[in-house]
Amino acid sequence: MQIRVKCSCGENCPEWAMLELQGMVEVQPQFQDRLHNLKIGLLCRPSSSPETYTFTVGYHELTGTKVPLKKPLLVLNKAKHTGEDVRVELEVIGIIRHRILFKTRPKALISKTQPTLKERATLAPS
Repeated sequence: MQIRVKCSCGENCPEWAMLELQGMVEVQPQFQDRLHNLKIGLLCRPSSSPETYTFTVGYHELTGTKVPLKKPLLVLNKAKHTGEDVRVELEVIGIIRHRILFKTRPKALISKTQPTLKERATLAPS
């Protein structure tokens, strides 16, 4: 079967990045049915360092670095055309040239609560 690859974006395909994590990201049971467009965290690049990234997932923060891939990867969208003969076409929607590598243990983001003063109620003599 012949599979055609087409690129409608011309010379400038959108740049994508790949995240590489050590370990597993587990989805809570209430989200098992709704994985499409599920937001798992917040990825930030501090302005002080263009090669360093932070990824915050819940109460954990990971720090990673941008690493170039030896060979770029294509991001493809598969389209099936039905008719007299079934055709499969792959459309290039992006290219991955870098990965963001998170290889250290996450830092816990637990903030200290302010101590509260417990006032003692004094009973007035009757």
